[in-house]
Amino acid sequence: MNKTLATMALGALMAAGPAMADLVIPDLSYRTGPYAAGGIPFSDGYNDYFTLLNERDGGVGGEPIRVVSCETGYNTEKGVECYESTKGEGALVYQPLSTGITYQLIPKVTADNIPLHTMGYGRTSAANGTVFSHVFNYPANYWNGASGAINYLLEQNGGDLSGKKIALVYHNSAYGKEPIRTLETLAEKYGYDLALLPVDHPGQEQKSQWLQIRRDKPDYVIMWGWGVMNQVAVQEAANIRFPMENFIGVWWSGAEFDVEPAGEKANGYKALTFTGLGKDYPVYGDLQTFVVDAGKAAGAGDQLGTVQYNRGLYAAMLAAEAIKTAQEIHGVADITPAMMRDGMEALEMTNAKMDALGMGGFGPEFTVTCENHGGPGLVGVVQWDASAKTWNTVQDFKPTDAEVIGALIAEDSAAYAAENNIDTRCN
Repeated sequence: MNKTLATMALGALMAAGPAMADLVIPDLSYRTGPYAAGGIPFSDGYNDYFTLLNERDGGVGGEPIRVVSCETGYNTEKGVECYESTKGEGALVYQPLSTGITYQLIPKVTADNIPLHTMGYGRTSAANGTVFSHVFNYPANYWNGASGAINYLLEQNGGDLSGKKIALVYHNSAYGKEPIRTLETLAEKYGYDLALLPVDHPGQEQKSQWLQIRRDKPDYVIMWGWGVMNQVAVQEAANIRFPMENFIGVWWSGAEFDVEPAGEKANGYKALTFTGLGKDYPVYGDLQTFVVDAGKAAGAGDQLGTVQYNRGLYAAMLAAEAIKTAQEIHGVADITPAMMRDGMEALEMTNAKMDALGMGGFGPEFTVTCENHGGPGLVGVVQWDASAKTWNTVQDFKPTDAEVIGALIAEDSAAYAAENNIDTRCN
């Protein structure tokens, strides 16, 4: 009844007159630097979806969306500067697309009462909403990714990885180190040997790591890379003739620009995913009509349907749906950042809702709660077809090891709460 009354109040408000303010969405992008290859298409997708909502629907709930862009260069210090320079404009939610920036912003957004969405990256234990009140990382996190990779390898080996050798090639940063604890715990559970091979920023120098792989002959290589590191790793793997079908990257290591430079040698390379592939979705028809053909695309219009464009599109869609949820909860269209936080914590993504958005099957179903800010942690696997220059799904979204991941999240978030004198919530 309360939700119905709130929805009626919102409708009455929208009918009463013109919108009074913009809904401000910051875009902490990086179109320059060694990680621009991933930053550009993500930012294009992020911006284009909000442009679509403005041009087709007049915004969200009658309120136009204003995207405020700030270039970070994937630099943590610049990312924090972007946050400080834009938060006063009424920023509803931040999506920094950087684990380093995320770690610095967690205490800031909590103090400023502004939500932070780190979709598939950032601090994994922020999935525990009882400790991290303003941070959300739905629909999946890095520990889901690590478990998803191991679950896939288990299926490929009849459920038995005992005695197998697995090497983790990872970006030597907070981002790259995120899966280590999970992979070590799963190694104890399943009996595989784990080798850790860090690669320093930006990732162009990897010969020693791949010489070690050639010498040690691991059965599988898992990669946590980003930017130029991915291209170099795929090429180095090809140089030592490592079988590409046994090489699996995290979702940030599985885009077109990661594999195309290696040509046919990249054929068979695999990657994790939590979003759909290509542009065979009805929403793309509207994007073409209202954004690209109208000359309002964020970029050249050549990134539509690529992996990272789809990720940006998906992130924007989730933000827009959280705005709608917040408007319904509070009965106002011009929501505040605090109201946006409430909308994100009550967000529910169903297949029916995604179908209505023209994005059916684009991502998994999930419901956010006070306790769970991380979603269901469903992970898929895709594989590169070098001849066709396309990614193909080889495993649909599947559950990950909730028991192992849940215990690690509880442990890490409890330590964070103790260090920062945080009282748990959701009681």
